[in-house]
Amino acid sequence: MKAETSMEIRSTKEKIWEVITDIEHAESFISGIDRVKILNSGDKDFVGFEWKETRTMYGKEASETMVVTKSKPYVYYDTRAESHGAVYLSRTEIMEKDGSCILKMKFIANPVSVSAKIMYAVFAKPIAKSMVKAFTEDLVDIRNEVEKRKKQR
Repeated sequence: MKAETSMEIRSTKEKIWEVITDIEHAESFISGIDRVKILNSGDKDFVGFEWKETRTMYGKEASETMVVTKSKPYVYYDTRAESHGAVYLSRTEIMEKDGSCILKMKFIANPVSVSAKIMYAVFAKPIAKSMVKAFTEDLVDIRNEVEKRKKQR
């Protein structure tokens, strides 16, 4: 299953990077996140950064532990999580365009267990649709935080 969405943010890649890598404080500016617990601070390029993120989805709390597996500062970072019989891979990417930036979120779920494969075969489309909705809400919150931080400086 794949989901992807993007949004223009009128700012620099450096300011956007500052916000998207401020995972420790993400619960204060991303409305869909209930709690964040940092497990590992990673290296200078953000690789190895690991956190547990809790959100309320479909009326239930759900927590995932994510780790940054690859990063190119000010351009993108990739994460990996394993849960419910699936491997989740995502990329958060900044692309400069005409004096502003496009922030893109991509998500791939690879079911591994038999039960996950059955669930994804049946529910892949509605799950992908809800993921795009959640990512879009996250992007709006990120854009708002970038704007807020620009005004504070």
